[in-house]
Amino acid sequence: MKNILILFAHPALQKSHVNKILIEDLDQVEGITFHDLYQSYPEFDIDVKHEQELLEQHHIIVLHHPFFWYSTPAILKEWQDLVLEHGWAYGSTGNALKDKICFNVVTTGGRREAYSQKGYNNYTIRQLLAPIEQTTKLCKMIYLPPYVIHGTHSITAESIVQHRQELRLILKELQQGNLTIEQLRQHDYFNDYFQKIQKVK
Repeated sequence: MKNILILFAHPALQKSHVNKILIEDLDQVEGITFHDLYQSYPEFDIDVKHEQELLEQHHIIVLHHPFFWYSTPAILKEWQDLVLEHGWAYGSTGNALKDKICFNVVTTGGRREAYSQKGYNNYTIRQLLAPIEQTTKLCKMIYLPPYVIHGTHSITAESIVQHRQELRLILKELQQGNLTIEQLRQHDYFNDYFQKIQKVK
């Protein structure tokens, strides 16, 4: 079974009504390490060696965060800047992350139609996450499309629970190696691929 590291970044979790439910009891799931960056580093004093050891110990890396200004909360960018060192994560001798799987779990208030070339935000979520996708490629990782929860300002409690259940199932399937990675990478959203294969079963 493949180990999963969830790097969670939410600077105002006490105000969240979606993410608090999504992450509930994740630290109790076998094979999953739940790592809250803001809780661990309230002063942004990131322990680089510890973070690198965590990455080395896991096969799948999940960047779980709300969408802040079309990107990640600040601590996740700081984490990338410090932890992904040349000679370790990338470069001719930087192979520590080679062939590890990485993807984003994103929550956003905007609806899906707003994130399109003809929509309010002009770009898709996948396009806006291009810097992270390219970073993972530079680090020789396998980047998967994001799992996105839209409309968080008006989402129902029932829908949040449904997303939570779907995410848990996705993590389990990834752990067990049951998903076809090449087919998955052709989709803009992890959600779309997973719901498609669930209908086939």
